[in-house]
Amino acid sequence: MSNSYVLVINSGSSSLKFAVIDSQSGDALVSGLGECFGLPEAVISWKYQGEKTEEAIPAGGNHHKYAVNRVVALLETLGLSSKFVAVGHRIVAGGETFKETVRVDESVIADVERLVELAPLHNKANAAGMRAAMEAFPNLPQFAVFDTAFHQTMPEKAFVYALPYELYQEHKVRRYGAHGTSHYYVSREAAKAINKPVEESNFITVHLGNGASVSAIKNGQCIDTSMGLTPLAGLMMGTRCGDLDPSVIEFLFRKGWKQEELFEMLNKKSGFLGVSGITSDARGVLEAMDNGNPRAKLAFDIFTYRVAKYIGSYMVAIGEEVDAIVFTGGIGENSLPIRSEILKYLKVFGYQEDEAGNAAARFGQSGTVTTADSKLAMVIPTNEEWVIASQSVELLNQ
Repeated sequence: MSNSYVLVINSGSSSLKFAVIDSQSGDALVSGLGECFGLPEAVISWKYQGEKTEEAIPAGGNHHKYAVNRVVALLETLGLSSKFVAVGHRIVAGGETFKETVRVDESVIADVERLVELAPLHNKANAAGMRAAMEAFPNLPQFAVFDTAFHQTMPEKAFVYALPYELYQEHKVRRYGAHGTSHYYVSREAAKAINKPVEESNFITVHLGNGASVSAIKNGQCIDTSMGLTPLAGLMMGTRCGDLDPSVIEFLFRKGWKQEELFEMLNKKSGFLGVSGITSDARGVLEAMDNGNPRAKLAFDIFTYRVAKYIGSYMVAIGEEVDAIVFTGGIGENSLPIRSEILKYLKVFGYQEDEAGNAAARFGQSGTVTTADSKLAMVIPTNEEWVIASQSVELLNQ
């Protein structure tokens, strides 16, 4: 048994994902999810040796802490608690404070909490997960891997807003992006797929899930990305609005909206949910669209149109031949109709869908989704947990 296993913890605002990952192969010994924290239907489930188990989380108390403690007990029961050498945490926003993976201590947790304004739905939960894990595993080294770190190579023209420059100087108001571990991983895998050094490769990586973002990667480095100061900007998402005219906010303030309810709406009641009026889940939107629901069709149209526009604009950002467009994330890996519609928009750039290839590249399968005489678009399932595990072990061994 390898001694390079890492317990990876991804603590969300109302959930906690975990897995024990081999940092060399990316394989998971066990993986699980605690979800619906704070609600009566809160549950925790896990998969081990092909078998899935689920149990309810008791009402009341701190569900993040409960979930970590339950993970500790589970790993002891399965005989896995001695198999991992470190704990790796996914942290959404590192600002300009964290440009690479760091070892966790109290000052790091305090900085993550200080940066909560950059990821209001995530950083507070990330810090809670780190604190609970530090208490549960006091003798294990723990590491924080930041979603924003990969995007720190962006040039100023990409990350500075057209606001008074003092706002950047004094308050670090700028574009930070997110999903960096995913964009990093699939760009490296794409370079392997085309048998080209990543340092000489250009990709547009398209992470589509409940949160969604696009990145322009030139010579292996991020030069632009769609999310902004916070993960609210860019593409339309499950419940987030993405880009909009800032005057919409002023307009609604004048209509009597309060700040809290306005930003609740922009973050949690917009996107697929807001437009369709049905669900934040793309699968539900597609089903309703197939049943003739016009608002579901509109949500589909807005989403695919915006993704295609961002991809087109990032061809300008890269400024030379793009080696491949890479789809990933829950929607990007699995939704044939959404990929198909995006590729239709991209015909003007020389992309032609291979219907059989598109149909085959689903449910964990990589594959090419364009024809042999087309420019290349492919699907690569992401593995953020592997990035977190490998970077944690790399730092541990320094």
